[in-house]
Amino acid sequence: MNLHASLRLASAALCFAGAGLTAQAPAPPPPGFDAFVERVLKTFDVPGAAVAIVKDGQVVLAKGYGVRALGKPDRVDAGTRFGIASNTKLFTATGLAMLVEQGKLDWDAPVIRYLPDFAMYDPFVTRELSVRDLLVHRSGLGLGAGDLLWWPASTYDRAEIARRLRYIKPATSFRSAYAYDNVLYLVAGQLIEKLSGMSWEDYVRTRILVPVGMTSSTVRHADAANGASGANVATTHAEVNGTVRPIGPMTSDNTNPAGGINASASDMARWMIVQLDSGRLAPASGGAPERRLFTPASTRELWSIVTPIRVGGVARRGFEHLRANLSGYALGVGVSDYRGHLRLQHSGGLPGYLSLVTMIPDQRLGVAVLTNQESGDAFNAVTLAAIDAYLGAPKLDYLAFYSARRDTARMNLAKSAQRAAAARDSTSGPSLPLDKYVGRYVDAWYGDVDIARESSGLVMRFSHTPQLVGDMVHWQHDSFLVRWRDRELRADAYATFALNPDGSIERLKMAPASDDVDFSFDFQDLTLVPAGASPR
Repeated sequence: MNLHASLRLASAALCFAGAGLTAQAPAPPPPGFDAFVERVLKTFDVPGAAVAIVKDGQVVLAKGYGVRALGKPDRVDAGTRFGIASNTKLFTATGLAMLVEQGKLDWDAPVIRYLPDFAMYDPFVTRELSVRDLLVHRSGLGLGAGDLLWWPASTYDRAEIARRLRYIKPATSFRSAYAYDNVLYLVAGQLIEKLSGMSWEDYVRTRILVPVGMTSSTVRHADAANGASGANVATTHAEVNGTVRPIGPMTSDNTNPAGGINASASDMARWMIVQLDSGRLAPASGGAPERRLFTPASTRELWSIVTPIRVGGVARRGFEHLRANLSGYALGVGVSDYRGHLRLQHSGGLPGYLSLVTMIPDQRLGVAVLTNQESGDAFNAVTLAAIDAYLGAPKLDYLAFYSARRDTARMNLAKSAQRAAAARDSTSGPSLPLDKYVGRYVDAWYGDVDIARESSGLVMRFSHTPQLVGDMVHWQHDSFLVRWRDRELRADAYATFALNPDGSIERLKMAPASDDVDFSFDFQDLTLVPAGASPR
């Protein structure tokens, strides 16, 4: 598909979304779909999932599969809540669109017009960064830059996280490259609070969730812990040391605007219907006039690509359709093509939760898959099987395809670990006595990191992140492997010291110890210098 055809396709889909077609009888779920989902869960060790399918303005399926928690009998149902993580971003973007419609906000106005204290590292970017730029991952920040300010849970509040953005050096020039970030959605949440006079949580709950009818959804990361008290909440699980088991959920509310919503299959179905009908809400009882959350004009803004994304990768034979011809990021949602149709899609990931929401506007088709385990292969297999069925595409074995992909990824990670171990000079020792590495180190944007000498050896503590406490095992030369005591983090890191000519420590750099470490552990962006010194 060439670019002009893609643009015509996108334009047609935008017009179609607001067409308000006459309601038809709901299409049935794909034949054998329930059994397929159960096989997917078993193959990828996913305890439970919730699936929502909408078509032509009606709910085809809103159903739970599997269990809420391993070892317990409670089944997932249509009302079970899962953390939808970054699928929250479209809610935040929609909230801003509603403020634009009220005349309180301009998409292309600089953020400092509304938040005068906002600043980025580069004064030019501070002056020019627009409201739209907050949502589209082209600010110049690197992948996941600044996430350590909030994840794992930190002692910083939202205002302090936003203030510290001015100390994060850009990875690219302004608006020149796509790099996914979370912290600017926190700033978007501050805009909503400033212009609405309400907290982001209250605004999204009362102005979006309630009108849409998402009555069981919540707006805080902390609500993921409510399953322990008997609420209908899926327990978070992950593979730790080769075994899938329950893990602790993310409970810090610092970045709710980027990923804090917890929702069920039933509620995600309602959300997709409203999005696919350009903001039209379900009619109120008693023949009330048409109600809208937002107008078709806002749909065009939300769905229009702002930041193009390079299409890469080589498709496996027989699955060439999985390689998009067009890819970009709009306002809180990704845009690409799939089998000749415009596709809106976003994934979400938190400890123990993964989600995928996909919408095909010209088919008025939406599929949401919510899981309580960290298997992207599972949500992809379920989503593609459902979409292909409604598009009338040939039936393909996505279970086998993603099983093979999972096995290949595991093999590649094992080979990478073997290469790292083989390259290690295990006979080398540190340049300095261990006590010489002890002290407080400071990074301009994160803050303090302390290294102490304890009976077990060197121990690293991130002073604003209580979970980041790790034992420093000598790796080679002046590099140490930091093994976090909380093994659920799955984010061990290398820490390497650089020395001055006189043998004193100049700086400390860190890097993830495995390709499997989540990008939000942006250790590589830290430049730690001994307290009282200045970075060169």
